[in-house]
Amino acid sequence: MKIYFLGTGTSQGIPVIGNDSPVCLSSDFKDKRLRTSIFVEWDTSVFQIDCGPDFRQQMLVSKCPKIDALLFTHEHADHTAGFDDIRPFCFMQKAPIPIYGQERVINELKKRFEYIFETENRYPGAPSVDINVIDENKSFQINGKEIIPITVLHGDLPILGYRFQNFAYLTDVKYITEENLFKLQDLDVLVINALRINEHPTHNNLEEALIFIKIIKPKKAYLTHIGFQLGFHEEVQKSLPKDVYLAYDNLQLTI
Repeated sequence: MKIYFLGTGTSQGIPVIGNDSPVCLSSDFKDKRLRTSIFVEWDTSVFQIDCGPDFRQQMLVSKCPKIDALLFTHEHADHTAGFDDIRPFCFMQKAPIPIYGQERVINELKKRFEYIFETENRYPGAPSVDINVIDENKSFQINGKEIIPITVLHGDLPILGYRFQNFAYLTDVKYITEENLFKLQDLDVLVINALRINEHPTHNNLEEALIFIKIIKPKKAYLTHIGFQLGFHEEVQKSLPKDVYLAYDNLQLTI
């Protein structure tokens, strides 16, 4: 299994428009972060998680070969705004792209991208999708691969992370119930968000992310959805416990 970090930044990315903080002015490529997203290559299947406003650029850089399914964590713009840019994959694959998400998320996408879901008088260039509503209490299969949805709270909003065998991806976490922590046992790799040093009402700060890592006990953990307030990549990395790493854009893992 291969994991490709397409983006590791929070909703405004790094650098932030109009911001002249030292991190935003950094020349280190690891301090330049597009909006958070990954794809998982599992045998011959490719699973894309989220498609934010940087999706087109991320696909061009990563040379992602195809999309067998697009899984949404939640409906916020930094995770969905690039939805229209799946159209080249529809054309190349000559088929609709299967999309997966909570019913609330699918309904929100229908409002924002009504033309994609239109069944009559469709614009001929619009992407086409097959809708799959996730029951967050049940695992599901795509191409014979079992995927386990993990419900987490993004402030008060229930959103989804995903487990693929011994790899789990969680973003925009603030709280995880005991029931869902149980689903995260025996991981080789955990990806979880760490926005900044100071507390935030809807995202883990660094301390909270490290507490979850200590509870879940993966063999390795990677931090994502990072804001410039966390600090310089290299300085933060030196402060982290053993086997905990800051992810960065275009990082690739093999599990």
